Amino acid sequence: MAQNQGPIATWSQYLVARLAAMGLTMFDIDTNLRTAAGIGRSMFAWDKRHRERACKSLSLAFPDWSPKRVERVCRGSFEHFVQLAIEVCHTPRLITRDSWPRRTSTGDLGPVLELLNARKPVILLTGHLGNWEVLGYLLAVIGYEIDAIARPIDNRLINDWLLGIRENQGMRIITKWDATERMLDVLGRGGALGFIADQNAGDKGMFVPFFGRLASSYKSIGLLAIREEVPVVCGYAHRVGPGFHYELGVADVIQPADWQGRHDPLYYVTARYARAIETMVRMRPEQYLWMHRRWKSRPRHERQGKPMPSALRRNLEDLPWMDQDQMDRLTHPAKIIEPA
Repeated sequence: MAQNQGPIATWSQYLVARLAAMGLTMFDIDTNLRTAAGIGRSMFAWDKRHRERACKSLSLAFPDWSPKRVERVCRGSFEHFVQLAIEVCHTPRLITRDSWPRRTSTGDLGPVLELLNARKPVILLTGHLGNWEVLGYLLAVIGYEIDAIARPIDNRLINDWLLGIRENQGMRIITKWDATERMLDVLGRGGALGFIADQNAGDKGMFVPFFGRLASSYKSIGLLAIREEVPVVCGYAHRVGPGFHYELGVADVIQPADWQGRHDPLYYVTARYARAIETMVRMRPEQYLWMHRRWKSRPRHERQGKPMPSALRRNLEDLPWMDQDQMDRLTHPAKIIEPA
């Protein structure tokens, strides 16, 4: 949506969104999810620009996949994210103090619950995979205080409406406009701070491995973790089955002791959480937002056609999971040509 739009456009978009949500919530969730999957398949068929972008991203991430497999998973991604948009409207009804055990499986949340129960500060992060809204919403429903970072939507009326849904059970949203002071306050009082951490960070971001290619990542999460000496928990909520049921789990917990003694602690933390997100995506790739231009920004040496700088090579070699095959792929990457 365009910024600084007039009141007529603002109210028109808001009313359309509310009417659509009203219509969708008149039916049961299973019916709506089947309808959403059909809409997703239709979008995959006619939205050539985003289809080509998503399929290209999948091909980059899984170079050994056949074109048919890429297309199948890409179509599933379109279906999933239309379903996700509908689930946002249903979540307050489906995830309650009484019903959440029937809608979620939480067998692998021990590490994060241990930290939350101890009232220790913690950074929680995930990517645009599964249903990231369910993660924070469920923790708030079962009694934990969660503050999540979110970019405000340009339409203030839609933003306020969705903010109300997100904060219905006590989860608090921090916008990027007032983030720094509130983030430090949350961690200072032993709270949990949530991030979605897989966006492209631009040419000035920190380039770490992601699916065999360097991807620009934000430095702020690692800087915050190192400065405040707090653990970083990388978790997910994956859809299981055809209806609204999610499996929540933890892919990695990065403790302060893990980055101490590293050549570049900030690079290590950033690379490790990117690796955790990759692990979560590999579990159910059809639930990832492949339309993101994750590899749009390229490191300076690639843009200039120069060899990899020695400092970057040293940071990569310092990663415990790095092997020679991965180094060769990162050092001599295939040229990335993305659809617009």
